[in-house]
Amino acid sequence: MQLVADKRQHPADDLISQLVAIEEEGDRLDEAELISMISLLIFAGHETTSNLIATGTLMLLDHPEQLNMAKADLSLVPAAVEELLRFNGPATIAGPRFATEDIELAGQQIKKGDMVIPILKSTNRDEIQFTDPEELDITRTMKRHLAFGHGIHMCLGVPLARVEGDVAFSTLLRRMPNLRLSVPRENVNWHFTLSSQGLISLPVAF
Repeated sequence: MQLVADKRQHPADDLISQLVAIEEEGDRLDEAELISMISLLIFAGHETTSNLIATGTLMLLDHPEQLNMAKADLSLVPAAVEELLRFNGPATIAGPRFATEDIELAGQQIKKGDMVIPILKSTNRDEIQFTDPEELDITRTMKRHLAFGHGIHMCLGVPLARVEGDVAFSTLLRRMPNLRLSVPRENVNWHFTLSSQGLISLPVAF
């Protein structure tokens, strides 16, 4: 709210100022929609990517053989990013869906109209779709994963997120080849919400 008020008083050449200007036209976004849009942009455009980088780094440190492979061959980084997204991506669930008909799924009766919340982390560990799904393998060849959602609910920022992940991990591995945790592994703490997970901090030495 304070950010919006500041942008009303001091507009600049930035996205939020432009959203405020659209809202003030009165025919596109109202106040609630404006705040909702800004919150979505912060979560989807920043927090998830930050969590991918931090969590992905921890996953590589937890699997030193995979880390060493990536350091030895940076051409593996794009595939590594996809595998890190599959293995432990930042989004835990997709938005709620509603059953369009009665159905039985894995012995569970779902009635038409029931709310269903897909667990992305479970689908990305599906043993029918992935060989050794509980293993991190940055050389894995996969057709797809669901870390970004699917269909009309696919994340709009997918191309940007992939570029950011590629740049971040390529730079990290190249500039910090001796990267390691600077605290005991058990002291690395997580922050969980219903829709996402991330690290509170990742203390490292290099």
